[in-house]
Amino acid sequence: MSPTVPRSLCASARPLRVYMYDLPRRFHVGMLDRRSSSEEAAPVTADNFPPWPSNSGIKTQHSVEYWLMASLLYGGDEEEGREAVRVSDPETAEAFFVPFFSSLSFNTHGHNMTDPETEVDRRLQVELLEFLRKSEYYQRSGGRDHVIPMTHPNAFRFLRQELNASLLVVVDFGRYPRNMSSLSKDVVAPYVHVVDSFTDDDPLDPYESRNTLLFFRGNTIRKDQGRIRIKLAKILSGIDDVHYEKGGATPKNIIVSTEGMRSSKFCLHPAGDTPSSCRLFDAIVSHCVPVIVSDKIELPYEDEIDYTEFSIFFSMNEVLEPGYLVNELRRFPKDRWLEMWKRLKSVSHHFEFQYPPKKEDAVNMLWRQVKHKLPGVQLALHRSRRLKVPDWWQRRR
Repeated sequence: MSPTVPRSLCASARPLRVYMYDLPRRFHVGMLDRRSSSEEAAPVTADNFPPWPSNSGIKTQHSVEYWLMASLLYGGDEEEGREAVRVSDPETAEAFFVPFFSSLSFNTHGHNMTDPETEVDRRLQVELLEFLRKSEYYQRSGGRDHVIPMTHPNAFRFLRQELNASLLVVVDFGRYPRNMSSLSKDVVAPYVHVVDSFTDDDPLDPYESRNTLLFFRGNTIRKDQGRIRIKLAKILSGIDDVHYEKGGATPKNIIVSTEGMRSSKFCLHPAGDTPSSCRLFDAIVSHCVPVIVSDKIELPYEDEIDYTEFSIFFSMNEVLEPGYLVNELRRFPKDRWLEMWKRLKSVSHHFEFQYPPKKEDAVNMLWRQVKHKLPGVQLALHRSRRLKVPDWWQRRR
């Protein structure tokens, strides 16, 4: 068995020093409870930081921005495995965190893109850019050492390209042009899972206790590569031990999905509107071996975690051949499945967002990923200071 996550050569013994900008509440926690404005001027601290709403439903999947901010407010000891600590002096910072909840802003103000309230989301983006452009630290690096979460595909959609030099935290690159976001510059985050974690998964025979071979429940009408879902619905229909069902992300359906994943050997993860979806991480914390069908997916912490140890990958062309996917899963050896199931149990804590943060949980893994990107940030910054002509590497593409 491989170690859970080998300590990266890029990771140092001390936590990353992060300066977090003090933005007004309307940019972050003010969106969690818009009925209350009495504390707009009060600084956000660990004592008054509001809990994530338990009734937020599917919005939870894009709450990475909330948990990153929470981790910097936490005042625990460095010995607790923290990968980042907040510093009050920006001169001592190695990275700068911009606490704008851009995904929540879209979900709160602009989810219906034709709604007049969308203007609130656009105005927040304009104000944030004005704020950053006045910051000497943003100007000093051109924003390269500034960490900005944008996990919803439509987060910061009006002015996104104005921040293309910054270190973005994304879930995939489906809605980002190559000149704005890339694997070399940015950090891939997991979605925050919406099903409950399977904490007492200890049957005598894990393989036989899961009666369903393959499980999928979700929207089947998707755009782009997600069109494969409706094709899979036809291919997989009528197979006794395959559960492939259309279902939206309602509280009732989340409960049904929780039960379905926990009773299935394999969980199908086809591409959606973008290459990734929350379903993959729901499967991981349910210890249901993910079957990933998404040719352009990128995965979190992949420099530290080998997903082939607990997931199976198929190309989109392979699964469109009738009978191929199910036959391959039926032939999959039980002992190999058990190894993957055990591996899922050993890595699932890396996909948990929680407060207070814990050693090598999702938020600490993300800060470690930020740390891995900083040498590249420094290289780009130092080159930009001495170049007298436009970057010739860019012109060669």
